[in-house]
Order: sequence, then structure tokens, then C-alpha cells
Amino acid sequence: MSKVNVEDVLDSIESWTVLDLNKLVKGIEEKFGVSAAAMAPVAVAASGGAGGQEAAVEAKTTFDVILAEVGANKIQVIKELRAVTSLGLKEAKDLVDSAPKPVKAGASKEEAQTIKQKLEAVGAKVELK
Repeated sequence: MSKVNVEDVLDSIESWTVLDLNKLVKGIEEKFGVSAAAMAPVAVAASGGAGGQEAAVEAKTTFDVILAEVGANKIQVIKELRAVTSLGLKEAKDLVDSAPKPVKAGASKEEAQTIKQKLEAVGAKVELK
């Protein structure tokens, strides 16, 4: 059996559809008795195309904080937004008025959780992506 170049394999599957990648993962799971959960990062990285591996790693370390809904306490949400960001009053009000909207992009897990907790404490609904 000839030696397989991993880069060649990755280049080959770069253009595959999600369905094709799913079939590959299931086939590997059945043939080698491995868990699909252990293979999931491989499928995500491969489906991302060029730079997909970096995106998969980044998704684990940075998060985007999204203000999904303001809730009943609009003024409190604006105050809290100003406290957790460097936004002025007008910018914070505009962000609240145009929800769903990103509050902070590329935040660390801890920072994203802190912002989420503070905004949810005043009645907003927040998503981490």
C-alpha cells in the first residue's frame, strides 16, 4: 500500500457536500469502530474549505455575543450595553432598537459569558455564536 499524503486527501474532500462528508464519517465509524463525535471536528474543518481548520479552532476559543431580543427593560439593557462595551448612548440605543444585532465579536469564552449574564439579568435574550 502506498503512503497517503494527508494534504492531498484534505484537498480532495474540500469540495465535497455535507452529505458526502456525513457518509464518510459514518463509513469510518462503522469500519474502524470509532465514535462519530470524535470525527465531528474533522467533518467541520473539511467542509469549511480553505481556512476551515483555523475556523474550527477559532470557534472553540472565541464567540460572538448577539443581542437576540431586548425584553421589557429597554432602558436597563441600554445601560448594561454601555457598561459592557465602549458604546455611547446613541450607539447603544441604536443597537437595542435594531436587535437582533451583534454586541461583541471575537470575545473570549469568559468575556462572552459575562456579557451574556449581565444582559440577561436585565431581561434581554442573548445568544453566543
